[in-house]
Amino acid sequence: MTTRVLGIDPGLLHTGWAVVESHGQSRKYIASGVILPKPKLEMSVRLATIFQELTKICETFDPDECSIEIIFVNKNPKTTLLLGQARAAAIVAVANRGVPVYEYEPNVIKKALTGAGHADKTAVDKMVRMLLPNARPKTPDEADAIAIALAHTNMLKILK
Repeated sequence: MTTRVLGIDPGLLHTGWAVVESHGQSRKYIASGVILPKPKLEMSVRLATIFQELTKICETFDPDECSIEIIFVNKNPKTTLLLGQARAAAIVAVANRGVPVYEYEPNVIKKALTGAGHADKTAVDKMVRMLLPNARPKTPDEADAIAIALAHTNMLKILK
C-alpha cells in the first residue's frame, strides 16, 4: 500500500513542507517548498496565510497522513508561544481536510532517519539525499520538512 505523507516544519516566517510517498521500503519525492508569510503583516494574517497555503497543498497533493515537528521550548517563552501558533495553524489546516497528524520531537525525527537521536544537520541531510536523490531543497526549512516526512515513513512500520 502506498502512503502519501505531508511533512511540515512550522514557522511564522518560513513554514517548510514536503510530500513524500512510501511503498514498502521504497520512498518517492513528490514536491516541497516553503510558505513565506510577509513579516510586516499582522500576526492573524500570517497565521491565515499558513492555514490557506497548507489547505491548498492538501488539495493539490491529497496526503494520507501528516507529520509535524513538535516545538522545543526556547529560552524566550514568547518565541515558543508564537511558534506554537504557527504550528497550530498548520495542524488545523491539515486536520480540517481529515488528514491524521502525527507529531514528532526533533530527536525522534533524527533517530528515525539516521539511527542517532542527536545526529547533526549534516548527517540528516546526507540521509535525505541518499533516500531521495531527486529532492533538491532550496532552504533549510524545506530540507527539514523533507526529513520530517521521511522520518514518518520510517515510523509507519512501527505505527501500523
